[in-house]
Amino acid sequence: MLHPLCTVAHVPKLRTVHRCTECGSASPRWSGRCSACGAWNTLVEEVDEVRAVAPPVSAADRPVSLAAVDLREWAPVSTGLSELDRVLGGGLVRGSVTLVGGEPGIGKSTLLLQALSSLAARGVRCLLVTAEESKQQVKLRADRLGVQGEGLWLVAETSLPAVMAAVDDVQPDVIVVDSIQTVFDPDLGSAPGSVAQVRECAHHLVRLAKERDLTTVLVGHVTKEGTLAGPRVLEHVVDTVLSFEGERHHALRLLRAVKHRFGPTGELGLFEMTDDGLRPVPDPSGLFLGDRRAGVPGSVVVSALEGHRPLLVEIQALVAPSGLAMPRRSAQGLDNGRVSLLIAVLDRRVGLSLAGADVFVSAVGGARVAEPAADLAVSLALASALTGTALPANVVACGEVGLGGEVRQVGQTARRLAEAGRLGFRTAVVPASAPDVPAGMEAIRVRSLAEAVARLDLAPGIAPRIEVNEHGPPVAINTK
Repeated sequence: MLHPLCTVAHVPKLRTVHRCTECGSASPRWSGRCSACGAWNTLVEEVDEVRAVAPPVSAADRPVSLAAVDLREWAPVSTGLSELDRVLGGGLVRGSVTLVGGEPGIGKSTLLLQALSSLAARGVRCLLVTAEESKQQVKLRADRLGVQGEGLWLVAETSLPAVMAAVDDVQPDVIVVDSIQTVFDPDLGSAPGSVAQVRECAHHLVRLAKERDLTTVLVGHVTKEGTLAGPRVLEHVVDTVLSFEGERHHALRLLRAVKHRFGPTGELGLFEMTDDGLRPVPDPSGLFLGDRRAGVPGSVVVSALEGHRPLLVEIQALVAPSGLAMPRRSAQGLDNGRVSLLIAVLDRRVGLSLAGADVFVSAVGGARVAEPAADLAVSLALASALTGTALPANVVACGEVGLGGEVRQVGQTARRLAEAGRLGFRTAVVPASAPDVPAGMEAIRVRSLAEAVARLDLAPGIAPRIEVNEHGPPVAINTK
């Protein structure tokens, strides 16, 4: 029997709902497809608590003139890591919420511990909420990195009320929660890491950041597909989403901004994982080409562009006879579908058939090149590997290849070739419509992939024929 002072309104009501992990909409029953956003297999069962008392509503913000908005309080604060500042557009913004995602063991905790130690050394009051590791484990990592820890506070908690109490006690300027999937609100009936827990805890921390101008960084888990675990609303409520990537067998780590409300998302930060932690890489092109061997067939350098940053990456191809009914096609650091397309273009438009051979293509050094500017370099590397003819070591290629075999211009070619010239490359294979190359470089302008193969003499065993060129003199190309 209830106490006379107790009413039904005071008892929390629990209900089971199925919530979409993509859009956050609720459904009373499970179905294969979300009725709100149309996504398949995204409904997850959770226990939703219906509270009788509505949460307090904050005072409405008064309208102001756009010209009267002061941007000085939004000035970024440097983290002390140049590559991290590059991606963030200068540093962390006061009152912002940043979500950092990446595979386990890639170095997220190391990166943030180094950033916090640098901020604390400059008088910024920092709080690290370690919800996955103990204080002793964090201390061992700090000793390995040479972090002193003065001004850096540490709390090992997973309960959201305990985290809020630690914030009230320390009064930090910057807080890092590692990770958001392990923090839970005991008032909710669902288990830690569930959609409801991640969503509600993230909303509480975002509201705390906005109310107190508290710079907040959340660490997020990723799924096996590489996307951030939890509801998609987690990415919507934060200001910045950073993706920390890299291969376990390579020391290179790449930091990208998937979402950034305070600047562009095209910048790329590069780090090298060492025994002393993560070190910024100021010259990534030199790192990618440091161990390159000259005179090897199948090797071509491409000038790729990540945001505003040109990167010179070596593309390697290997072609070997295959005894399989379906020869193997393997691409590492490149789009596998794009490589298959270029193999077909080489066969139909140039006359170089790879139908009975195993083909392996790789972007060396742990880099990933996804833009079409690498098409010409990949095609030339395949032709070089097939015929056994090596390109000169000082040649760089840059251009997009179409289905008709034509070579098209890509954006910011001048910036790409300027980086190549800085590293000693003297010959550039570019589309005919490309702008002038920097001083000291020679341009080999081509209109088609067949013309590029002929000009570089990559298929000496194939008899050339004359193709009519509407925009200039006849051009000798190779064909079957």
